Amino acid sequence: MHISVVGTGHLGSIHAKLLTQHAEVSLAAIVDPDEKRGYEVAALHGTQWFPNVAAMPDVDGVIIASPTSTHYAVVTECLQRGFHCFVEKPATATYDEAKGLLELASASDRIVQVGHVERFNPAVLALKDMPVDPLFIEVHRLAPFKPRAIDVSVIHDLMIHDIDLLLWLTKSHVTEVQATGVSVLTQTTDICNARLTFANGCVANVTASRITASPMRKLRIFQRDRYVSLDMAAGTAEMYLLLEKSAIDPSHQTPLGEITTQHGDKVIVHDRAEVTPVNAIVEEQRAFIQSIRTNSPAAVSLSEGAEAVRIAEWITNLVTEPA
Repeated sequence: MHISVVGTGHLGSIHAKLLTQHAEVSLAAIVDPDEKRGYEVAALHGTQWFPNVAAMPDVDGVIIASPTSTHYAVVTECLQRGFHCFVEKPATATYDEAKGLLELASASDRIVQVGHVERFNPAVLALKDMPVDPLFIEVHRLAPFKPRAIDVSVIHDLMIHDIDLLLWLTKSHVTEVQATGVSVLTQTTDICNARLTFANGCVANVTASRITASPMRKLRIFQRDRYVSLDMAAGTAEMYLLLEKSAIDPSHQTPLGEITTQHGDKVIVHDRAEVTPVNAIVEEQRAFIQSIRTNSPAAVSLSEGAEAVRIAEWITNLVTEPA
């Protein structure tokens, strides 16, 4: 299978390197308008450099990791040439662009996967064996400042990871948004807090910052019978379960964790989920390759990516144009 990479920035270089770990894939080309950088990355991986998609030979799929402002144009050209596409998040710079790509992708019958990599985080994958019915979710995504991806705000750069996770976890749509944010070092929002209300009654409080000294990527889920805490940086998942005291009777032989609290006929038990270490980017690449091979739906669809952009845009408008 022949796959090219468009963009040789931080993520594009990682994608190019990790593609070589898939035995069934050939890195067909590196595409970047910067000849020096493009040729350097191509030479490193024993492939060819091309200045643009038009000059690139036909391939099975393309991983697009160019600046967000170029996503719409690059994905459009790739779809028109009949290539399956993996596009890094955010899918597009605007929701209008995302709607345009949805129409084009539907007409082209090509796969478009969006690079919401946290779906493949080991801690998040541990949720697959848990009942998830959140009442309240709290998320913190904090990072030190890095002079890259500043063509978009912290909302489209970092918070959009968690917007996607919230939509995926709640399986519901957003009905109300409250948000505040400030610009500190760049011309766009660098710190933002948003409160999202979902149609199913769940409420989420999400904070993102790209000018914080100590990094943090944590997601906490509050449910009627449990509290789950995910550390996406460390790749760990732990929970506190509310159980009937009879459920921990030794005669039941129920494998449970440590009892932390007892009250009446209720107990709270602390436990840790089994987490299998994986490279999240390798896993999302594998999902893309599998979708192409089996002609199956994308692991993270363009419609899901578009909805994340819509909510990010809603938050952005509240921050930049407060009532």
